[in-house]
Amino acid sequence: KVKPQLEEKEGKTFDVFTAVEFKAQVVAGTNYFFRVHVGNDEFVHLRVFKSLPHENKPLSLHGYQSSKLKHDELTYF
Repeated sequence: KVKPQLEEKEGKTFDVFTAVEFKAQVVAGTNYFFRVHVGNDEFVHLRVFKSLPHENKPLSLHGYQSSKLKHDELTYF
C-alpha cells in the first residue's frame, strides 16, 4: 500500500519490492519499520504509520532511507 507513495517521492518505479524484515513500535497508533528489497543489492528502510482503528485512516509512509544494504541495522528514524 505504500509502494506508490515511495515511488512518487523517489521519482522512479520499483520492479522488485519485497519486505524482508520488520519491527513495530506502538505509539498513538503503530510505527512499522520495514527493510524492503528493491532489486539487485539495493534495499530501502521504510517507516509506515498505521493509525488507531477508530480514526479509519490509510497506511502512510512517514519516512524512508534509501541506498541501504542487506545487513544494515533496521532502527528507528
